[in-house]
Amino acid sequence: MSGDRGAEVVVRAAKACLAKYANLELILVGDEARLGELVNSIARNESRLSIRHASEVVGMSEPPAEALRRKKDSSMRVAINLVKEGTAAACVSAGNTGALMATSKFVLKMLPGIDRPAIIAELPAIGGSVHMLDLGANTVSDPEQLFQFAVMGSIVTADIRRLDRPRVALLNIGVEDTKGHDTVREAASRLNQSGLNYVGFIEGNEIFSGKTDVIVTDGFTGNVALKTMEGTAGLVSHYVKRAFTRTLFAKLQAVMAGPVLRRLAVETDSRNYNGASFVGLNGIVIKSHGGADEYAFQHAIETALVELRNQVPQQIGSLLEQEAA
Repeated sequence: MSGDRGAEVVVRAAKACLAKYANLELILVGDEARLGELVNSIARNESRLSIRHASEVVGMSEPPAEALRRKKDSSMRVAINLVKEGTAAACVSAGNTGALMATSKFVLKMLPGIDRPAIIAELPAIGGSVHMLDLGANTVSDPEQLFQFAVMGSIVTADIRRLDRPRVALLNIGVEDTKGHDTVREAASRLNQSGLNYVGFIEGNEIFSGKTDVIVTDGFTGNVALKTMEGTAGLVSHYVKRAFTRTLFAKLQAVMAGPVLRRLAVETDSRNYNGASFVGLNGIVIKSHGGADEYAFQHAIETALVELRNQVPQQIGSLLEQEAA
């Protein structure tokens, strides 16, 4: 299921993944005629790539409730139905986030012990990366839900980054125990009594510090923080480009600084972190950025493979049972 750049990106990413993983099989869901043309021109004779027709498409600005109620043969709905039926092991989509979440929750249902799903994504950080959730699925969360997010985030991070006991922190306005509202302080108390590797509160200016592996917050705060990061990155990029193009001498300096700038671009390339996971569902659903190119969408598919290989939903259920015991 494609996003802003169309289905060609998905087909090319699928071809790249099939070449890399010998046991992988992929199903493209959408308009059969259009997908067939693309497959014939890009991935002809690829026996592990099949097509499932869907007659409808959910628009990027379409209200989730409308899409759920009226478009039962959309590519999004058909793909998630395939996961529900067991025909597919995971769904990767670059479509409408709200509609994807609503459809996933309706079709796949929640894992036992989980109140609400959350959106988790990997972000760059000093010395590696950090996983953060919730990034927009829930505008308001209570202490128990924040605890559940911490459990889910710990498992996803452990699997993707191969960590034994990921450090978990709560996003707050200060690091002192008395800071923050009742919800975040009660969640901290719950985490202190758990078996998770809880390291305390963390402030917004330390999200990229490398002091923690998982950052937990409600979806409203998380989404605002994420959009602020994206805006800041764009502003810094604007200033750097302007500084190196202002004069002829500045342009010569840009040539000399070329290797450093290229290395910086690689290390901060958001495509390496594409693929946000909808955790808490009874199935694996990965949301790719709508503007993802072939390389970025391939990373989203690989995120699904990691979660499938490690049976993330089952791990979440097991850990919740242990914490409840």
